[in-house]
Amino acid sequence: MTDTSIRLFVEAPLSSGTPLPASDAAAHYLANVMRVAAGDTIRVFNGRDGEWRARVAAITRKAATLVPETLTRLQESEPDCWLCFALLKRQKTDLVVEKATELGVSVIQPVITARTQADHVNLDRLRAIATEAAEQCERLAVPDIREPIKFSALLTGWPAGRHLFLADERRTAKLLRPTTAPAALMVGPEGGFTEMEIDAIAAHPPVIRVSLGHRILRAETAAIAGLALLLATEPA
Repeated sequence: MTDTSIRLFVEAPLSSGTPLPASDAAAHYLANVMRVAAGDTIRVFNGRDGEWRARVAAITRKAATLVPETLTRLQESEPDCWLCFALLKRQKTDLVVEKATELGVSVIQPVITARTQADHVNLDRLRAIATEAAEQCERLAVPDIREPIKFSALLTGWPAGRHLFLADERRTAKLLRPTTAPAALMVGPEGGFTEMEIDAIAAHPPVIRVSLGHRILRAETAAIAGLALLLATEPA
C-alpha cells in the first residue's frame, strides 16, 4: 500500500536519501493507527525544507525509519500574523489553538488578564494539537506556541512595527480588514478587560481597536472570526 495522504511533521532536516527516525509517537501512529508497512510512502515536512514524499524503510509498533525521496512542495512564506488571546478553559483553548493553526498564524501567545479563566497551560498538549492541525490542513509549518504572559508585560514588550488589533466588543470601531503587514489579533477574556486594562490599552499607541461585526461573540468565536478576517481573504 502507498498512501501519500498521510502527512507527518518531523524535527530533523530533510534531504533526498537521508534516513530519519520517526518519534515514538509518530511510529505508534503509523504502525498501529494507520497500519503503514515498510515500502509505503507518506509525506513529511519540518517547517524549513518543504514537503517530501518519504518511503517507510522499516517499521515496528514502536519505531520507524523514513527516507525522504522526492520534494513535493517547496517551502513557502506564511503570513506574519500572531494570535494573542486571554486564556480560556481547557477545551476552548484547545479549540482556539487548533483553528488558529488551520487559519495560518505564525505565533500563538496565551495572555493572562485580570479576568482570564486560567493561569497556566500544558504547552506539550497544545503543541501536539497544533502539529496535528498543521498535518491535516496541508500547512508546511507549525506555529510557535509560547508560554503565557501577563497582559501588562505583553503591552510593555510589544515589538515596534507590528500592528496589534484589539477586538472591541463595544462595536464602535471599524471592521477588521486583511493586511500584509506584520500584525497580531488580541482577544480579551469572556468578562472583558478591567478599567485599569482599558486605560493601559488607551495609553499604548500600537493598539488599534477593531470590530468583528455586529454581534457580541464568545472569546473563542472572536479569535476564529478575527483571524478569518485577517487571513482568509487576500488584501485588496
